[in-house]
Amino acid sequence: MCGEVMKPRRVSRSPNFCEDGGMEMRKTAKTYSPEVKEGAIRRVGERLGEPASRRAAIFSISSKIGGTGQTLRHWARQAERDRGGRADLATECLRLRALERENHELCQSNEILCKASAYFAAAELGRWSKI
Repeated sequence: MCGEVMKPRRVSRSPNFCEDGGMEMRKTAKTYSPEVKEGAIRRVGERLGEPASRRAAIFSISSKIGGTGQTLRHWARQAERDRGGRADLATECLRLRALERENHELCQSNEILCKASAYFAAAELGRWSKI
């Protein structure tokens, strides 16, 4: 293993001609029409009500349209975010910060109230002992 030379993996690429006359290689990506995307996303949404898992539904539908499960999963998540059904990471981070800030303020208030009650309890005990 140590003495072996690792061969690079092959990636399908297509030539892209540059302005200077040279050739550049770039990856090609499949493009799908908006109708195919919408239909696939709709079918994933319909299949979620069935007892089969989301992953199985995505895999099944992606194989039917000739794409990958990862692509369809990305489309479905983006559609959920666009509908407002799924919050994106930035929104969740902001919400988490606000909750942490509120929790910190509540802990400080609780600490102040505990100290105040201890002070008044000590003062009350001191007053009762003088009587």
